[in-house]
This record gives sequence, C-alpha cells and structure tokens, in this order.
Amino acid sequence: MDTTPPADTLSGVINAWNEMILSEDESMRERLCDLEKKVLSQGEELACLRSTLADVLRRIAALEIAKPQANHRPSPGNSPRENTGLRYRNARDTPNGREPVRRVQSSTPTSLPHRRGVHYQSTGSLHSDSPSSSSVSPPQTPLMRQSPTNPAPRTIPTPTNLNKRWSSTGDFSNQHQTSGGMVPAHSSSRLSAKSLFNLHMKGHTQNNHHHVKHGCVEYNEEEGSLRMYLRGRPVVLYAPSNLVDTYDVAKVAAPPQQRLKLEWAYGYRGKDCRNNLYLLPTGEMVYFVAAVVVLYNVEEQTQRHYLGHNDDVKCLAVHPNRMTLASGQACGHDGRAHIRVWDSVSLSTIAVVGLGEINASVACLTFSKTDGGTYLCAIDDANEHNISIWDWQRSDKGVKITETKCSVDTVVGCEWHPLDKGSIVTCGKGHISFWSLDQSGALYKRLGVFASREKPKYVTCLAFTHTGDVLSGDSNGNIIIWGRGTNSIAKMVLKIHDGPIFCLCVLKDGSIVSGGGKDGVIKQLDNNLEPTGYETRIAGHLGGVRTVAQGRGPQLLVGSTKNCILSGSFDLGFSDVVLGHTSEVWALAAHPSLQQFVTAGWDSILQLWDSMSRTVVWSKDIGEEGQSACFSPDGQSIVVGCSTGKWLHVDADSREILTSHTDGSEPIQVVSFSPNCEMLALGSRDNNIYIYQLGTSAGKYSRIGRCTTEKRKRKTTPTLISLLGHSSFITHLDWSMDSQYLRSNSGDYEVLYWSPSVCRQITQPSKMRDVEWASQTCTLSFTSIGAWPEGADGTDVNASAAAGGLLATGDDWGKVKLYSWPTIQPKSVCHNYGGHSSHVTNVTFLADESRLISAGGRDTSVLQWRIV
Repeated sequence: MDTTPPADTLSGVINAWNEMILSEDESMRERLCDLEKKVLSQGEELACLRSTLADVLRRIAALEIAKPQANHRPSPGNSPRENTGLRYRNARDTPNGREPVRRVQSSTPTSLPHRRGVHYQSTGSLHSDSPSSSSVSPPQTPLMRQSPTNPAPRTIPTPTNLNKRWSSTGDFSNQHQTSGGMVPAHSSSRLSAKSLFNLHMKGHTQNNHHHVKHGCVEYNEEEGSLRMYLRGRPVVLYAPSNLVDTYDVAKVAAPPQQRLKLEWAYGYRGKDCRNNLYLLPTGEMVYFVAAVVVLYNVEEQTQRHYLGHNDDVKCLAVHPNRMTLASGQACGHDGRAHIRVWDSVSLSTIAVVGLGEINASVACLTFSKTDGGTYLCAIDDANEHNISIWDWQRSDKGVKITETKCSVDTVVGCEWHPLDKGSIVTCGKGHISFWSLDQSGALYKRLGVFASREKPKYVTCLAFTHTGDVLSGDSNGNIIIWGRGTNSIAKMVLKIHDGPIFCLCVLKDGSIVSGGGKDGVIKQLDNNLEPTGYETRIAGHLGGVRTVAQGRGPQLLVGSTKNCILSGSFDLGFSDVVLGHTSEVWALAAHPSLQQFVTAGWDSILQLWDSMSRTVVWSKDIGEEGQSACFSPDGQSIVVGCSTGKWLHVDADSREILTSHTDGSEPIQVVSFSPNCEMLALGSRDNNIYIYQLGTSAGKYSRIGRCTTEKRKRKTTPTLISLLGHSSFITHLDWSMDSQYLRSNSGDYEVLYWSPSVCRQITQPSKMRDVEWASQTCTLSFTSIGAWPEGADGTDVNASAAAGGLLATGDDWGKVKLYSWPTIQPKSVCHNYGGHSSHVTNVTFLADESRLISAGGRDTSVLQWRIV
C-alpha cells in the first residue's frame, strides 16, 4: 500500500515550515533589537552614573581647595601685596615654554586605561597647571591706584632661587643681593652693575652722557624723552617731570600680582559649525566659541572653560562614556591644526592628536561606539578632505591607524555607526558615503545610490535609528532612510522643511526631531517618519536651526545659525539662554557706574550686557555696522560710531535712537565724551577728529569743528611749510582729566595733542608731559610703552585700558595681556591669556575695576575676566 502523502499535502507542510522559520527569524531580529536597545540604555545609565560621581568628586575637591583660602585670608591691617611674593615656575621645569607631560589620574572608575595629560603653559594665568578655567573664583585681591605722574614706590621680595623668565638680568627694583641679605643700591647709580647689559653700556654712557639705549628704545636724559621705532618710524614720548632725573630705561618692570581668570564667555559658534551642542550627564551644556570650549550649567548659572586651544575650535565629539570630549581646531598661529582629547570633569588634556599631521582645520570628529570609544575618526578641511582613523589612547599624541582621501567635495558630517563595528558614514556636497574599517586597518568606501530619485545638492546631516538604519537630511528638505548595512534607499519622505534640513536628532523614545536651516521650524516625527503634530518655529531674529540635542526629559537644546542657543520643549516653547554676535565685534564700552557694558559689531546689533547676571539686558538692531561706542559720563546716553561715517545717539534706558549724524564717508573708529560731559570727540578713518558741543537738551549736538591736517608756515623760516595733523586714520583718543586737552594715535604711529575747544594742534608735546589723562586707550603713550614687544611693527597692540594699577591690552595674536601700570619700562613683564581666536579688537575695565571685558574680532566672542 502506497503511504506517500499527496504532493499538495507535502507542499503545504513545506510552506508551513518555511513560514515558521521566517516567523522565528523575525522574532529573533526583534529580540536582538530589544537587546541592543537595552545595552545602549544601560550604557547610557552607567555613563551618567560615572560622570555624576566624577562631578560630585570635582565639587568636593573645589570646596576643599576653597576652604583653606577662606581660612587664611589676610587681616585688614596687612596688605596682600606685603604678604605675597612673586611666584614663578622654575625654568628647568618648563623647557621650551611648555609644561612637562604629567600623569593625570581619572577621578572615577572607568573602563578606559589611565592616561597621561598633555598640559601647555598658561603664560602666567591662575591655571598654569591646566589649560582650563572655572567660574568659581578665589577671593579677590584689593586693587591699588597709581598715578601715572607720581607712581608709588614698590618693594617686591625676591627669593634667592628665583629664575627669571626674560632675557635681561636686571632686577625688579633698585635692590641687590649681598651675602648679608637684600640691601638698597646706591641712589646715584641709575645704571646698576648687576646687569650684563649695563656693564656693556657703561663705557658708552661715559662717552655720551645724554643718551641711553636699551634694545630698540633710546632715552634722552637731557630732554627726558623716550624714542622708539615702529616700522622704521620714530615715536617720541616724554616722561613726566618727576621721572626725568630718575628714569632708568634698562630697568625691568615686574608683572602685577593680580591675575585674570576667565569668568564668562559670551557667544556661541553656530553660524558655520555643526553638531557642536550637547548635554552632559552633569547637567552642563557643552559648546564652543572662539578658542574656548564652554561647559555651561543653566540651572546653576555657572560656566567652566577648557582653554587648551590656540585658534578657532571647529568641531566637537562626545565619547560613549559621556565624560571624555574631543575638540578639533583650525590652524593656529603656529600653523598646525590638531585634535585635543580632554576630560570634562577635571578639564585636563588627555591627548593631543594629529599635531603636524592634519592639514587645514579639523572639519568633523566622531568617536567609535561599539568598542567603547577606542578610535577617533577625523576629517580635515583640506582640498581633498582626508579621512583618518586614530587610536587616541595609545600615546599622548595618538597613533594614526589609517588615512585616505574622503571626497574632493565639501564634507559636512561624519558619524560612527552605533551598532555596526567598523562602520562610518560621511556626507556632504552631492554625496553620502558608507565606510568600512577592516581588521587590517584599511578603509573601504561605498557611495550611497540615489538611483532614479533626485540627487540633492547637499546631504546636510546624519542620524541613526534605534534599529541601526541611517537617516540623512538634505538641502531639498527631504529625509531619507538608508537600510542598515546597505547603501540603498529604504524610504524617503519629501519636503519635511521649506529649505535645507540642518540637523536630525533621534530621541530616547525613538522619535525624530528635525530642524530647518531656512524656515527655522522644529518638527517631531515618529519612528516611521510620520508627523506627530508637534511643531514650532523659532523667532526670525535668531536665525535658522543649526543643531538640536536632547536635554533633560522632554527638553530640547537648539543652536541657531545666528549664534544663539535656545532651551525648551514643544509644549512650553523655547527661550534663548545664550546670545551672541554673528559678525566682527569692534565696539565695546563700559557703563560709568553700573556693572554693565555695551557691544556692537558688523551685524548691526547693539547689545547691553550685565556682568553680574551674565545676560543681555537688551538688544537692538541699529541698521548700521557698529565700529565704536561710548557711554556718556552720566550713563544716560550711548554714542555708536558706524562704518559708514554715521554716528548715532541712543538713549540707554529706552533704546531709542534720538539723533543721527554723519561726518565723512569713512568708519568712525573711536568715540569719546569729555569727562565734564560738555564735548564729544569722534576719530574717523578719514584722518579727522570731529569735535561736538553738547546742548542743554538731550540729543542736541553742535559741531565745533574738526582737528585735521593743515599747512602752516614756520615763523623762523616762512618759506618752509609744516604739515600739521594726522596723515593716517585715527585709532585711539584720550581726554585729559580737566577736559581741556585731547591726545590721539593714528595708523601711522603718530602721537598728537589737541586743544579741542578750538580744534588746534599743540605743536610742543613736551609741554603735555605732566597732563593727567582720564583714560588710557591710546596704545602709544609714555605710560604704556612697556606693552610694545621688541621688534613690534605697530599693529601688534590693538587696544589698551588702565584701572586700579593695571594695564590690559589686546593684540593681533588673540592674546589679552595684563601689566602693572604705569607701564613705563620698555621691558615690562606681563601675564598672558588666551581664549580669543582672532585679533582682540577692544578691552575695557568695568566701573568697579573688578572685571575686564575683551572683544574678539572675527571670532565674534566677548570674554569676561575676573581680576583675582
């Protein structure tokens, strides 16, 4: 009997068996996805616990450090200057101007091995042990006033083992050391034999008693004048009468005992950078502006700063442990772009990667995810955009695993796949690429296939779903899903935004948030890319959406294309937490009595800031590029000089523009009220100084005249004609204390004096030697001569300000320097501070002289420094 089942029955069994296998496979994939989600979730929880514990330990350490400082404050009867000596790092400990590499111990248990931190010298800042700063400041040292015409004598104890950090061997004061201790030098000896330079000059001074040369500076003892040369042009400055007989040009001036500590960084770089805003488990937002990476706790209103970079920070990446960060910078003044890996808790540098090996700036950064962040992928901004893989943990400089050409077109995004080992996705102009890193360290690329679909001009952003699919946004406003492990399109949703999509953020619940760079709209989609109905638009003056990051709970952090950061949710709306300028900042002025200041820049925005609350009091679009600004002595009015020759009178309370005037067609470089509030001086790029008389009613100005170039016949030789006035653009102005005189600097390094009431030049500058000046904005003056480095070309020092016995300058190298004032010695030692990545355009002290404000040029940043 034939027991073979019918063919149709056998086919049915096979089909049922296949369906059972397919169902089991699908169930297995779902379980695998669930396990991957749980692993990611648990990894995030562990990272949060580790970072929270590390932050607690950091806070405890900060309190322990602050406690002995509070217990050992100087008594009211003792001056801190008398109890504190100068502190210098031993020259043997800092070869070549850098701090030695030292081992940094992690503050929390972690799976990563302990690393050595690379620390660069902070040039005299409080953070000489670490390129970082925190907003918690030690007790402030009382400031001491010092008159430029009658400087107070200073006696500074000098340890016997003090190693000086400058080339001269002269001492700080008129003391010398003998076997019996410190004894004063002979009062009649102005050229001490202690200095090798003075020993060399001794025979010269015997032959020519009236001239003493020191480097490129020459002092005429008979006239009491100091002559220096800038680009071969002589600049003659006259010493005050009480210093003529005792002035020693070879003496070295000590740096001030006060220091600067970065307290707050205003601004954010969202105009041209992406993926640069994250929330750390400690509750701090991390982002960057200029050369500063900012860690900002909005709830506690505190900032900490990583200051290891020396030029523009261009990209940022967060390690899977959520505590280690990597930041990449552009080519600095040393011409070398690089990546710095650092700890967000201690702010110590762990590794400096790619120094001298990365071309141009670092455009994109991402840590590997599946192996615990062992590797770092970087894309540079060179012509062919190289992609490189680094084992950053292998040494303090990292080890390059591989490098290859990424694309000849612009690359704007790079992300390491969170689930697939060795998988990297990059995107940019007209392409999306899928990379694979094999066991041998070789990189293989597959281009994304758009097939018959319209190819976008730019693929602008990347993200990953919880199942491992790749999401991309493009310049057409579309979102595309690329299947996991493939380079083909699985799904495409058209016209999510009107214009390009600049960011995609996958939230913890699987939903997707997209941000429009043109329409400023933030939309939420579910995991199937279907709209959830949640949608909002940020205010137009804040720009488009540059990046979106998930905050706490339903909160979102939004970075805008106009350098602003917003915080909020779809239900409660969004409010700005960080505001900044979007173009070069030139105008800076401090309020005469309040702890406030104004800034204006080429973005036509005038902003009033409060240094205590660290917020913008008000912001106004003035419709003109701001070039300069000043407060009236009563603080009621603000005058803004514009780049078109126009200047505006703005009411400080109502923000209303009361009057508008135009003087010439060139930028108004500097504006300044006289101390008695009766006159206003405006220095223009057309070489003229315009003088106005203030009327009795608000906003009324009457022009007295202009201080300009004129030809004048000489009395002794009428056939000869003298050319008076500036022959180049005006850079700085200072009023005398009695409002009777004006001094000015120009672009060709002239120092001229004026009688503003008649707009006439004072042709005998020696008669102005004893005039007391209300401000010290003129960088070329006898009391600021020490701020000019040897071999300066005249463009080095851009701005200066003096207060409380201190002189602050901003230079072309992005440095803020602090000197003792008056800075009358050609060789004056200073404290040097980084943070700006462009030329520092302006500096000013606040009314109570406890803080200094500095403005960057192209870096659009405003930094607030506390004097400690």
